[in-house]
Amino acid sequence: MSIVRRFVYTALLAVTAVNLMSGAAVAQGAARGNFRLTHDVYWGNARVPAGDYEFFYEPYQAKPVLTLTRLNGPRAGFMLLVATAADSKPWESNRLLLETTPDSTYVSTMQLAECGVTLYFPPPSHSAKPITKSVTTVVSSRE
Repeated sequence: MSIVRRFVYTALLAVTAVNLMSGAAVAQGAARGNFRLTHDVYWGNARVPAGDYEFFYEPYQAKPVLTLTRLNGPRAGFMLLVATAADSKPWESNRLLLETTPDSTYVSTMQLAECGVTLYFPPPSHSAKPITKSVTTVVSSRE
């Protein structure tokens, strides 16, 4: 009797673990979408020119990377390491947070509320302290 009980307990535990893991995967699944930059910005140490972009983010990599592809003008692509990621609240909006310094503008945060994640990026190495912040809308979808 105790062998059957252990088997049932193990099977129940396995099913519960799979359900919890699939719920976490839904909360932070791959994200894809697009946005428009109205002026050149730094994203990490990469200089990203103004234009329309498509992005793809896959959180389940050893080093999560955000991939950008320029959709208009000369083709360009960027692979950006994500410094830190955190859960976002479902009532928050999808947006890019741009910070302005005396010498440039850089992306500090990409909030993908529909996908349940907020991505944080370091300022460029040459950057001074930010003096203003602005927001750009991002359209995203979960895969």
